[in-house]
Amino acid sequence: MADVITEDGLRLRVYEDGDPKGPRVLLVHGFPDTAEVWEPLVKELKDSFRVVRYDVRGMGGSEGPTTTEGYGIERLKDDLRRVAEATRAKHLVGHDWGAVQGWRAVVDHPFDTFTAISGPDLGHASYWYEKNFPSKETVNQLARSWYMAAFKIPKLPDLIFPRAGLELYRANIGRSHQAQRITTKTLLVVPTKDRFVTPAMAKAAEPWCDDLTVKTLPAGHWVIKEQPHILASWIKELTRKS
Repeated sequence: MADVITEDGLRLRVYEDGDPKGPRVLLVHGFPDTAEVWEPLVKELKDSFRVVRYDVRGMGGSEGPTTTEGYGIERLKDDLRRVAEATRAKHLVGHDWGAVQGWRAVVDHPFDTFTAISGPDLGHASYWYEKNFPSKETVNQLARSWYMAAFKIPKLPDLIFPRAGLELYRANIGRSHQAQRITTKTLLVVPTKDRFVTPAMAKAAEPWCDDLTVKTLPAGHWVIKEQPHILASWIKELTRKS
């Protein structure tokens, strides 16, 4: 598969595996990963699907912008849309920031299904905080999200983490985001041992989805590596029903 060029002229590295005639599923990774993080799930899906992945802007083999604004959620959403159109992917799976941008993408791109793992929509999360703060659940989530404030500190975090990952937080956290209704058939996977996203936060999407299935399992944030067989079975079940 040829690389995809973004609206602002960046080259995104795209990878394809599996059955060329199978339904096309697009996997979008989060922070601080690259498309390589999906390898365990690719092995489970490639016999049934044409599996598409890409390194998000600034990570792995993909080029990155020179400004913080270049990592804004609308840019990320447009990148995802362009890869989906170029590869004809109709099923979307996102983890962490891959899920965050996936929520935005499915609002106006005609995916048949969306699987969101450990990454809430920014608008849904904002509405949830506003409605429930200062409940036990919101305070618990804020305690787990301490790193978001730390990542916005200039220079120091850059010595430890990839700049591109940090810029995701600097460009998007602390800004106003509107919650939007989701009509795509959606599977919300909630790992109950996630150190970063509480089950309560994950389920902030429930009031906004017309066709939502929620599944939980005892796993950590990187459930895509811990339980790929279970995730693959759920994705296959979801796509069969679409």
